[in-house]
Amino acid sequence: MLLRPHWWPWALSAVVADHLLLAASGLWPRSHLLGPNWTHLPPRPETAGALAITIDDGPDPEVTAPVLDLLDEHGARATFFCIGERVERFPDLARAIVGRGHEIANHTYHHPMRFSLLGPRGVAREIADAQVAIEAATGEVARFFRAPAGLRNPFLEPALARANLQLVSWTRRGFDTVYGSAGRVLGSLTRDLRGGDILLLHDGHAARTPTGVPVILEVLPPLLRALAAAQLAPITLRAALERPSVPPLCATSGVSS
Repeated sequence: MLLRPHWWPWALSAVVADHLLLAASGLWPRSHLLGPNWTHLPPRPETAGALAITIDDGPDPEVTAPVLDLLDEHGARATFFCIGERVERFPDLARAIVGRGHEIANHTYHHPMRFSLLGPRGVAREIADAQVAIEAATGEVARFFRAPAGLRNPFLEPALARANLQLVSWTRRGFDTVYGSAGRVLGSLTRDLRGGDILLLHDGHAARTPTGVPVILEVLPPLLRALAAAQLAPITLRAALERPSVPPLCATSGVSS
């Protein structure tokens, strides 16, 4: 630049463009530009008739238990992206999630909304502390990670690789922390529904319906009925890697998928 000062506008433009690309990649939860990111289940024959219901921000002492009951009634399995600090506060709920055939995944320890602004040490600490909390409560080592609100930065992928964690976002979300209308949330989740989709709901921070019911509790029954009608089996994310075959979802109470 000192030798060729007339180049500085081009160099500055390149730097600005690079930073804008990094920022956009981090602000777009379904982006693959910052590293591997599941927006669908792996495209394998055995996942063609399956999808994943993922449930964030718990465990919640009011909502998680009835969510587990609803999943049991429909023989469905789900992956719960849990906050490490809440796992420590409610270890019995965390153990119930695993004990009833579901999976716990890592959703950071504190769920900081400024997670994407943390440096490499802060990112690694949030991940590691949540891993410790989950394993201490359940004996399970989390295999998957989701960033708060899906927002991330270039420091995340190296930290996930060291922790042997796979980043997961979603195919579609219902914005059930924002909207109190179960119909609106259900419509967003079921629009163009296909095998291999990853759906996002929340047991923690759930919005309430006009009658005060957490939205997820009104959305899950019709959602699970719709999946049964479409012969789509809700499985855990781990099962998408390990499961040799996927039977159709059975709507009969108590039948495992």
